[in-house]
Amino acid sequence: MSRTTFDLLVVGDANPDVIVSGSPRHPEFGQREQLVPAAGLVLGGSGAITAYGAARLGLRTAFVGRVGDDPAGAFVLDALRGGGVDVSACAVDPAVPTAMTVVLVDGDDRAILTAPGCLDRLSATDVPPGLIERAAHVHVSSYFLQPLLAAGLAGLFGLARAAGASTSLDTNDDPAGRWAGLDEVLPLTDVLLPNESEALAIAAAVSGVTERLDLERAVRELAARGTLPVVKRGERGALAFADGALVEAPARPATVVDAVGAGDSFNAGLLAALLRGLPLSRSMGVAVACGTLSTRAAGGTAAQPTWEEATS
Repeated sequence: MSRTTFDLLVVGDANPDVIVSGSPRHPEFGQREQLVPAAGLVLGGSGAITAYGAARLGLRTAFVGRVGDDPAGAFVLDALRGGGVDVSACAVDPAVPTAMTVVLVDGDDRAILTAPGCLDRLSATDVPPGLIERAAHVHVSSYFLQPLLAAGLAGLFGLARAAGASTSLDTNDDPAGRWAGLDEVLPLTDVLLPNESEALAIAAAVSGVTERLDLERAVRELAARGTLPVVKRGERGALAFADGALVEAPARPATVVDAVGAGDSFNAGLLAALLRGLPLSRSMGVAVACGTLSTRAAGGTAAQPTWEEATS
């Protein structure tokens, strides 16, 4: 009998996203009211979007995060439950509000404004050891937004590996620009999932290189730390370095409505494919498809594909 109850345990950030489409590049102050084409309230947070997408792809998925005891927190938990994600181990914090994000979308670019709320209170000790023992894979998101979780992540990944689970990490951006603290974590991270700019920054930080790296050297530097780097490149597809060789997956044509959360949908697709036993190159193709298809509608989860859509 399998020890696992869940194919995937996601630990990380969850918050409502207010998506403002067609935002002016520089909003006017002075109490000027400016009209925009559309806005919506949707599920946000890299971890939450990844978990939702994984469940949509057919994985038995659990999510551990921290929300406030407020309407925003209830919205997040209801949305995840509605997508088939188990949130029974989520922490509800009565003292601090749920994180909130406003995403200003201008074409294929966006500005992201986040009020962290209780986001930085999530720690590795919030994850029940019994839940880790029942998961086949543990994925962590938004390393730099959650310092307590970051401080305990090497221990968390160590527990996961000891229980027989594989691990992955999407650091997302570092608002402080330091990219520090990953030296102990990377050797315990089976799959690292940065975008191109994040891969360059992380590689420079862990290697101590001061000159600008190109992407090929960056992925080699990351792989030398014991992880499999799979880099999201948007309209250029994806690039990985495994077994001493570069692996590439081309982009798919798309008419983009909204790219919010596309990288998180990529994460979900890659993990779903790898956990199904597909080879890396095929898994990267599925991941690119998932990221691309998610851009068909506004918000991170509205257009996430099923497994059949992603592999057809």
